Amino acid sequence: MSEYVPGLVWLVVLLAANAFFVGAEFAVISARRSQIEPRAAEGSRAAKTTLWAMEHATLMLATSQLGITICSLLILNVSEPAIHHLLEYPLGLTPLTADVISVLAFVVALLLVTYLHVVLGEMVPKNLAFSVPDRAALILAPPLVLVSRVFKPIIWVLNGMANGVLRLFGVEPKDEATSTYTLEQVAGIVEQSHREGTLTQSGPLAGAFEFTDRTAGDIEVALGDIVLLPAAATPADVQRAVVDHGHSRHVLADDDGEPVGYVHMKDVMELEGDEFTRPLPAKRVRRLIAIPRSAELEDALARMRQHGSHVARSVDEAGTTLGLLFLEDAIEVLVGEIHDATAT
Repeated sequence: MSEYVPGLVWLVVLLAANAFFVGAEFAVISARRSQIEPRAAEGSRAAKTTLWAMEHATLMLATSQLGITICSLLILNVSEPAIHHLLEYPLGLTPLTADVISVLAFVVALLLVTYLHVVLGEMVPKNLAFSVPDRAALILAPPLVLVSRVFKPIIWVLNGMANGVLRLFGVEPKDEATSTYTLEQVAGIVEQSHREGTLTQSGPLAGAFEFTDRTAGDIEVALGDIVLLPAAATPADVQRAVVDHGHSRHVLADDDGEPVGYVHMKDVMELEGDEFTRPLPAKRVRRLIAIPRSAELEDALARMRQHGSHVARSVDEAGTTLGLLFLEDAIEVLVGEIHDATAT
């Protein structure tokens, strides 16, 4: 029976090699650059090699596939005959004929080798690489890169032929594994995580995705829905408006109802005496910038922040004021409802 030991040893070795190539293949394409790059920046050679492998993903896949194919063929051709003949010993003690024993031993050996190959050589390393992709990549990528360099001529030819076939079908091959996501993909991940209970506070994230699809017109407040104070309003008028309506900012309009500026409650709090009953000084009135109604909400928010403005005019293509934009309304899309600190 000792003559069959090498075949069994080769079975273990080839299963381990097959598992290595499968695990390395899935680890390279599953690992996240965001987890590997900090280690590479710290000087880790394994991390640097892993990054190189991720940037040459098609080469790594070609190396893995070549290794898997060779291991699979050798497992069947070397290990199966050893197990086949090994089973003939116990089966020979039965009253079965030699032909039946040979067929039965072949079937059992084939099923056993196939089971070990699929489970230990394929599924276990694949699931392990998916479970801990970053750790698996740091361990498996460096030796995979070494194998690719040893067999570089063969792998380069095979990879080039595969890329040539892709180009025949109008597909441009990619060398680097995709480690970034589109906005839609991230939104789907957040939604799935929230549904499965792994992400309980998804409001701000969901708001961020919605934010990118909104325009200034979506948060525009019509002039008819706003309490407008006359341009000649006094600090006393502003104070009464704050008390009556509970808002810290109020918009001033001319005789035609066109907004000309706005004033914040803190702009008039320090005024007293005659200043309190006289029309607001021009230096106390804040300018209203104009933002196209069709502008993306993120652009509108950026402009308001750039000018330090909490209120802006929403205008059409002709420059006609259609409504007003309030900074807190834009921010609410991101973080949820915001209450004015002066509101009752």
